Amino acid sequence: MDIQQPLTLLGGLTPAQFMRRHWHKKPLLVRQAIPNFQPPVLRPEMFALAAEESVESRLVQQIKGGWKLRHGPFARRSLPAMSQREWTLLVQGVDLHNDAVHQLMQQFRFVPEARLDDLMISYATDGGGVGPHFDSYDVFLLQAHGRRRWRIGRQKDLTLKEGVPLKVLAEFEPEEEFVLEPGDMLYLPPRYAHDGIAEGECMTYSIGFRAPARAELAQELLVRLSEDAAEDEQVQMYRDAKQEAVAEPGAIPAELQAFAKEALERALSQPLALERALGEYLTEPKPNVWFEASDGGAMLEAVRLDRRTRMMYDAQHIFINGESYRAGGKDATLMRRLANQRYLSSKDIQRASDEALELLSIWCDDGWAHACSDDTTTP
Repeated sequence: MDIQQPLTLLGGLTPAQFMRRHWHKKPLLVRQAIPNFQPPVLRPEMFALAAEESVESRLVQQIKGGWKLRHGPFARRSLPAMSQREWTLLVQGVDLHNDAVHQLMQQFRFVPEARLDDLMISYATDGGGVGPHFDSYDVFLLQAHGRRRWRIGRQKDLTLKEGVPLKVLAEFEPEEEFVLEPGDMLYLPPRYAHDGIAEGECMTYSIGFRAPARAELAQELLVRLSEDAAEDEQVQMYRDAKQEAVAEPGAIPAELQAFAKEALERALSQPLALERALGEYLTEPKPNVWFEASDGGAMLEAVRLDRRTRMMYDAQHIFINGESYRAGGKDATLMRRLANQRYLSSKDIQRASDEALELLSIWCDDGWAHACSDDTTTP
């Protein structure tokens, strides 16, 4: 992607300008970010997704001034009547289930893949919403159908209402108000309070981003580092040949504390251990993601990644769906192109080494990638 090219999606800003001026800083309203937008998933397809076990969905209803939350899957007959006001159906990760939605997500890849999360669709009847709230991550709110009124504000008091199944702000103080129509888009930085109310039947696409908490990230990395340490062939047990008799057996020996500290330091000191653990964590598929293995044997004229595949790289590795590979030279350049473009042409394939071709074939057999012709549109 040319990050210096002005984009209609960003109101004429270049990706570089947007990231510098707005990302994590201030909202941006773009009228007709996608002119004449035709939503790739309409109400019937969305309701069908909400009925599937493998799809995360939620139903939010406003009943007598209160809130009710239910988790899917939802059979169509279990949803409220279309004529009933003030209910919202949320379907998460639609990009994992629909190629057109996945392609829509690619327009936002001026942000690192490591930060891009998923696309959620919110369907609401008249007056529907999820209450004034804030997100801990950046979000683009693209209006797909109908109209939604947004009130937003730089909220300082983030106290939530008690006894409510949703994270609804106790005291919401809006500063600006917009009505979005199909093709309009609103960007909001983290912790920017907002409240969206449907004006008639409406559908909003929310492009969200990953923002792991420091404690969560530390926990994930330590688990992965410990798994690597467990595979260390040089198992070293704690020894205390010089341990003297103790009168206070409840005290932890200082030598054992030093041994534990050294164990952690050793795990972290392994070459590229932390980098490998991070890349594997960032590309790990979500629990509800599965791939369909192919019959194998397809000729690799060109290759595209499956829409569910997460692929990234660093200076030494290629990461794909929670696995890591050391890579260098021309093969590393090729695999980085696949991670960036999610597609390799026949010319790219012709330059691949036998080892790279074998790896691509394995990924195709596993359903992580697909053999295709050169005229296939890059997903």
